[in-house]
Amino acid sequence: MKYSSNNLRKISSIMIIGLSTLTSFAQQGENLVPNGSFEATDGKVKKLGAISSATGWTSSTGMSADLFTPSKAPEINAPINIYGKEDARDGSNYAGFTALSVGNKIPRSYVMVKLDAPMKKGMKYCVKFYVSLAEASKYSSNKIGANFSKKDFATDTKLPIIDVAHVLHPDNDTKTITQQFSWEEICGTYIAEGGEKYMTIGNFYADDKTKKETNKKSKDSKVTQIPVAYYYLDEVSVTLINDGLKCDCLIEELVNEFSGTIYQKAIILNDKMTVNQKIEAQQMFFAFGKANLTPVGEEALKFVLEQMKANPTLKLEIMGHSDKQEDSVGIEKPQYADMASKRVNLIYNYLTDNGIEAARLISSPMGSEESNTESSENDDIDLAMAKNRRVFFKVR
Repeated sequence: MKYSSNNLRKISSIMIIGLSTLTSFAQQGENLVPNGSFEATDGKVKKLGAISSATGWTSSTGMSADLFTPSKAPEINAPINIYGKEDARDGSNYAGFTALSVGNKIPRSYVMVKLDAPMKKGMKYCVKFYVSLAEASKYSSNKIGANFSKKDFATDTKLPIIDVAHVLHPDNDTKTITQQFSWEEICGTYIAEGGEKYMTIGNFYADDKTKKETNKKSKDSKVTQIPVAYYYLDEVSVTLINDGLKCDCLIEELVNEFSGTIYQKAIILNDKMTVNQKIEAQQMFFAFGKANLTPVGEEALKFVLEQMKANPTLKLEIMGHSDKQEDSVGIEKPQYADMASKRVNLIYNYLTDNGIEAARLISSPMGSEESNTESSENDDIDLAMAKNRRVFFKVR
């Protein structure tokens, strides 16, 4: 059979479309993190600070993270090494990083990887990784999370990266991660802004915004404690999930039991609005029992920050709200109590971390008593509660 050039072009187009479709489906449920368990290595690991020996992985700052592997070098051996003993969760290798050190005397470290494919705007991703507190840690900390970005951080400085963690432990606000000699899962759902190519794991919050607790060393431990919170890391995954499906986290998010709704409406600004009106038009809404910003909420907060910097005389009241079911559940589950304050603190900390003087901010946790004025009689209970889980602003 003979084919014309036009027919060949059509067939080629169909093949390309078919391949594109297959590529799209290939991402569904597959791990976008290459070498998520650090098993593949480039060359022989000989010393600490060699995370870049794990294929695809690197450090984000001048303070390199570590790679542990079965070795004759005792510092980087697995399962027993300079920081303690831990069996790999998957395979035989794992990474390690410093999440906190008082005064940055021993600089923090971060691990970073380029995803196999950019994230798709508005799509949901199930994010999981496992950490274990090393015996040598004098402290344990919270705020260990994953950040997703379009560009890598890539800096030679040894200073902490102050940014946002898009996925944190579900009990992040109330507990530090103290698990030793086994692995603690950090798991959550991330809704992509679109185009994110890099995943970075570590602590993205300032020392005074990070909770730390003293870690008591076991009497049987022979390691020397150092003034840091140091964590082993293994089995990192990011998988695309369909709408209606859930991220199968070991610690079930309370939202699964009660409400999975996050309310959001378009914020419309025009040239006739004053600066005050534009700021007061910004709003953030939250999932049940959560104080994490959605991508839309992050954009609104960035706008508020820009306006506060451009108008240094403005003072801002941050008004946080919860819903009545959160308050009720919080009586028996303290990690879900006082969500209004947690949401206010999230915004307050972001603004002060980014240069806004504390004297210009007023924290006003309002609880659940004041309903959103945008609620309607036609709203069902779930939507009405979702509208109440919010932070609004008032320029003073």
